[in-house]
Amino acid sequence: MTWTRAFREVLRSGLKIEETRLEPLLALRTAVGVALVIGPALWLGSPAYAASAALGAFSAGGATFQRTWRPRKAIALGAGAGLALSTLVGYLAAGQLVTFLPLLALWTFGAGLAWAVGSTAGIIAATTVGSMLVTITLPTSVGRALEHAGIIALGGVVQAVLILLFPIRRWGAHRDALADALAAVADYARRLRHDPTARFDPEPLMTARDAAAVTPSQARTRPTVLHGPRGLAERIVPAIAALADPDVGAPAEGPGRDRARELLDAAADVLDAAARSIRRGTPVEVPPKTVDLLRGDEEHEVLEGPARQAAERLAALLGEALEIAECGNAHRRTPAQHGPAYVQFLVRPTMFRLLPVIVRAVRRELHHDSPVFRHAVRLAAVATLGYLIADRLPLGHGYWAPIASVMVMRPDFHRTYARAVARLAGTLVGVVLATGVVRTLGPDAHVFGALAVVSAGLSYTLIRTGYAYSQCFTAAYVVFLLGMGGQAWEQTVPERMVLTLLGGALAMLAYAVFPAWETPRLPERLADWLAANGRYAAAVLRNYAGPTRERRADMRSAQLASRKARAAWQEAYDRAKQEPVRPRGLTSREAEEAQEALKGFDRAATLMENRVPQDDNPFALEAEGLAKALETDTAQAAADMREHREPDWGRVEKALQAWEGAGARRPALRREADLQKRALEDLATAVSRTPLERDVGSVREEQRVREAMEAEGGGSEPAHRGG
Repeated sequence: MTWTRAFREVLRSGLKIEETRLEPLLALRTAVGVALVIGPALWLGSPAYAASAALGAFSAGGATFQRTWRPRKAIALGAGAGLALSTLVGYLAAGQLVTFLPLLALWTFGAGLAWAVGSTAGIIAATTVGSMLVTITLPTSVGRALEHAGIIALGGVVQAVLILLFPIRRWGAHRDALADALAAVADYARRLRHDPTARFDPEPLMTARDAAAVTPSQARTRPTVLHGPRGLAERIVPAIAALADPDVGAPAEGPGRDRARELLDAAADVLDAAARSIRRGTPVEVPPKTVDLLRGDEEHEVLEGPARQAAERLAALLGEALEIAECGNAHRRTPAQHGPAYVQFLVRPTMFRLLPVIVRAVRRELHHDSPVFRHAVRLAAVATLGYLIADRLPLGHGYWAPIASVMVMRPDFHRTYARAVARLAGTLVGVVLATGVVRTLGPDAHVFGALAVVSAGLSYTLIRTGYAYSQCFTAAYVVFLLGMGGQAWEQTVPERMVLTLLGGALAMLAYAVFPAWETPRLPERLADWLAANGRYAAAVLRNYAGPTRERRADMRSAQLASRKARAAWQEAYDRAKQEPVRPRGLTSREAEEAQEALKGFDRAATLMENRVPQDDNPFALEAEGLAKALETDTAQAAADMREHREPDWGRVEKALQAWEGAGARRPALRREADLQKRALEDLATAVSRTPLERDVGSVREEQRVREAMEAEGGGSEPAHRGG
C-alpha cells in the first residue's frame, strides 16, 4: 500500500461512525460521578480543586468503558490511584526541567510498556501521563499537591461506589461474550447449509473464553448460565462441520443432504434462541417444529454412518445447551465447590497476584523488535520532545502538545494515524462549539461546571461510536473546566488548537521515523501458526491411537495454542494490509493463499476432533505414525519458512503410504487425513517460489497496487495485467 492510499484509509477510519449499541444509562451513572465531585469541590473549595476532582472522576469513569472482564469497580479504583500517584510524583519533580523531563520520559516509557498487559492497561497508563502534565500546574506546595492527589483518587472512589450501588447489566459484558459465541456458531451452521466446506473463525470462542476466566470471588457470584454453554459451543463446531462436509458427512446430493440442511438450520435456530436467552436473561423460546426436526424418526432416518453419528451427537449437544440456558435463567444457583480438585472455572489472577503476571509480560517485550517496546520508546521520546517544544513557544498550557501525542499513539501505524486525525477533528469542532457557549454565557463557574458534566455524559455516551465524536465533547469538557477556572477563551482556544496539531504531528512523525511494521514479520507469524496447527493435528490423531485423559488435555491445550497463533497471524495480516510498506517475503496474494491453506488444514483437524474416542479404547493405532510425521514435518517447515526455504512433506507422505499399505479400517478418518495433506500441499504451493518467481511476483504486486489506485481514482484506462 502506498502512503497516499494509506492516508486515505486513515482519514476514512478516523472519521468513521461505528454502528454500535449506545449505553446511555452507563454514561448517565458515570456523569453523575463527575457531578458528585465537581459540585462539592466548587462549594467547599475552589475551581482548582474542582478541576482536579473532575479530572479524577472523568478519567476513572472513562476507564470503566474499556473492554475488560475485571470488575468495573476495581478498574475505577485502580485508575484513580494511578492518576493520584502520577500527580503527586509529577509535582515533586516539576520544579526544574532537569528533574521533570527524566521523570516524564521514564513514566511515559512505562506507560508504553503497559500495552504488554493489554489495551486497557495501556490506555489507563496513558491517562496518568496526562494527569501528571495537567495537574502539576495547580498545587502551590507539597501539602496542596497531596490534597489534589487525594481529591483525584476520590473521583475514582466515587465512580466505584456508584458502580456498587447502581449496577447496570451486572455480568452484561460476560453475557454478551457468551451470546456472541453461540450466535457465531449459529451463523456458521447457516453458512454450512450453502457452503459445506466453509471455514469457522474461532475469535468469538476465544473472546468467550477470556470472559469466562474469573477470580474466586467472581466465581461465587457468577450466574449459572455462564458456566456451561461455552464448552458446548466448542463441541458443537466440529459436530456441525462433520455433518455438513461431503467427504466425511452427509452426501453431496440427495435426501441425506436435505436432511443435513434441515439439521443445520434447526441447530442455528436453537443456538440463536440460547444466545438471546443468555443475553437478555429471559426463558429460552424454540419453535416446536425445530425441536421435532432435531428428534427425527429413527425408522426413516436417511443419514448413515459418520453422518448419522454426527447428527445424533449434535442433537445431544443442543439439548444440553438448552437445558443449561433454561436452568441459568430460572434464578437458581449450583452449589459452590471448593478445593483445587473441584475448581471448574478458568482462574483469573486477583489484582494482588497480578504483579508477577505483569512482570513476565513486560519482560517478554523487552527487545528491539517488539512492537510494544518500540511504542514505549516512541512514547517517551515524543512526550519529552513535545513538552520541550511547547515550553519554548510563546503559548500557555504547553502540556496540551504532549497530552495529544500520548493519547493518540498506539503500537501500530494505522490506529496511531487514525486517532491523530480523529483527535484533531474532534478537538476543532468541540473547542469551537464550547467557545461559542462560553462567549455567550459569560463567566460563571457553576454554569460551566454543569456544562462540563453534560459534556462528560455526552462523551461517555459516544465513546464507542468513534474517537472523533467522543473527543468532540471531551474537548468541550476541557474548555468548560478552563472557563470554570477563569481562563480567558481568547487565549486558550488558539493555544489548544495549535498545540493539539503539534502533538498529533509529532506522534505521526515518530511512527514514520521509528516504526514497528508488521509486513516483514508475516512469514514468521505464518510459520508460528503452521507449527501450532501441526501440534494440534498431531494431538488429535494421538487420541485415536491411544485415548487417555492426559492426551485429551494435551489436545485442548494444542487447540488453544493454535487459535492463539492464528489470532496473532490475523492481527499482523490485518495491520500489514494497512501499512505503506512494500511486501517482504510474502506478497498479499501469497499471504491470502497461505492463510486459506492453513484454515483448511485446521478445518480437517476439527473434523477429526468430532469423533475422538470418549473412552480409553484405541480407535485407530495407525494414526500414531501420521501424528509423529505431521508434528515433525510442520515444525521443520515452519523453520524453513522463517529462512525462506521451501517446505517439504516427505514424512507425511511416507506415513500415509504406510497407513494405506496396512489397510486402514477407518475410511472417514483416512479421508480427513487426505484433506490435511491437500491443505499442506496448497500451503507449499503458496509459499514456494524460485528467485525469478519472487521478482516477478513483486512486480505484479506493485502493478496490482497501481491498478487499484487507478480504479479508486476513477481512471478511464483499462486495467492491464502483466506476465
